[in-house]
Amino acid sequence: MGEEVEARTFSRADRLRYREKLRRCLDVFGRMLNESKFDFERPLTGTEIEFNLVDANQDPAMRNEEVLAAIADEVFQAEMGQFNIEMNVRPTSLAGTAAAELEEELRGSLNDAEERAREIGAHIIMIGTLPTLDPEHVTAEAITAHPRYALINEQIFAARGEDLHIAIDGPERLDLHADTIAPEAACTSTQFHLQVSPQDYAAHWNAAQCIAGVQVALGANSPFLFGKELWRETRIPLFEQATDTRPQELKAQGVRPRVWFGERFITSVFDHFEENVRYFPALLPVCDEEDPTAALDRGDVPRLSELRMHNGTIYRWNRPVYDIHDGRPHLRIENRVLPAGPSIVDVFANAAFYYGLLRTLAVQDRPVWSQMSFATAEDNFTQGARHGIHAQLYWPGLGTVPVTELVLRRLLPMAQQGLAEQGVDTAVSDRLLGAIERRCTAHRNGAEWQAETFHRIDEQRQPLDRRDSLREMLRRYSEHMHANEPVADWPVG
Repeated sequence: MGEEVEARTFSRADRLRYREKLRRCLDVFGRMLNESKFDFERPLTGTEIEFNLVDANQDPAMRNEEVLAAIADEVFQAEMGQFNIEMNVRPTSLAGTAAAELEEELRGSLNDAEERAREIGAHIIMIGTLPTLDPEHVTAEAITAHPRYALINEQIFAARGEDLHIAIDGPERLDLHADTIAPEAACTSTQFHLQVSPQDYAAHWNAAQCIAGVQVALGANSPFLFGKELWRETRIPLFEQATDTRPQELKAQGVRPRVWFGERFITSVFDHFEENVRYFPALLPVCDEEDPTAALDRGDVPRLSELRMHNGTIYRWNRPVYDIHDGRPHLRIENRVLPAGPSIVDVFANAAFYYGLLRTLAVQDRPVWSQMSFATAEDNFTQGARHGIHAQLYWPGLGTVPVTELVLRRLLPMAQQGLAEQGVDTAVSDRLLGAIERRCTAHRNGAEWQAETFHRIDEQRQPLDRRDSLREMLRRYSEHMHANEPVADWPVG
């Protein structure tokens, strides 16, 4: 949804024209795949990190435009909620010490941004869901004043025809209705991008689906929403429900949701874009003037704007991306399963584990997705989100085991091998994967630290109000986050 969209209304003719143009884009995309017109000689990785803004009392600060003006750095941008901003990290290779250098760069940028935000009374928090959010913080007034957010809100509710119903069961239960998509702004994530060739896309995507449950179990950092303790990665069910265009009747008919794990392993990236066109009506039917067929015929790189816009409104947890850089088209996998935080070093540890493991799994002679059903991969994802680092997941050859055992016994060595094959300096990979190892041996990730710390504060300070306990937990979290120590090493209490 990063594309710029002007405020407007859509007619029936707009939708018919868009559908026809979308199908033409798909045909041209298929031609491009057959003619190998993609840049993949220098595979790059990229990262996006979303943040929350809070005030001195740890409550949401609806001030993203003011904070961005104070930061005055183009790598930071607005997000849907006025209490959100996003950092876009420059693409890089992982070879040598590049990851460590990028980590230092990001720490410097975040420290500088925090200092500037503090000067105007705001603070930056990197967390999956902000524990001090209340339902009154996610109303229409909280949505950033940008035409694309207003349009997407309008179109989702036009498709639904009724309010959103958000119901999440965990240690406690949340059940509420919303008349805007603003609750989606409570989901702050880290997104990893990997540039791949068209020929390698399917293997990498299939592998990414198989490890999504492991990723979210290790990286869970969203145990609280609206004052309630829910899933360890509550961001997953919240995002699925807060952007659902289907009323109950369409759900009962099996209509696919726009936030989607998928339903099968694939053989080509074309499968994803073809599914987009076949299954999902347009939310933002905006046509540009380009004739993609003519552009390709004359040797230009087609923008395929309609295909890209449409894909941007279908939120696969591992999503395909078609993009153009320096006049050359390329493909990326956007990995969307992880929350933001807890610290920059944790983000890079998650990245090292993902990129290393994916590299190894994607080239195995007997791939993991040939030994695991898609339904099992999806169940692993749900279990990882619900139970976090205490999840029990299925893995071929091991059966159903604790995720910590799976990672320590089987997956960490694979990740180390994959990083070595990409030329990552051993000291860098040892440090980052060591943070993952300590999470597993300590059984502590961001979600566990938050829950354990909150309960300890709440028990020690009775009769302190629960909201005050959450504020105190978040204050301590912020201190550790900015100190950039791995969450497994954070003290509790």
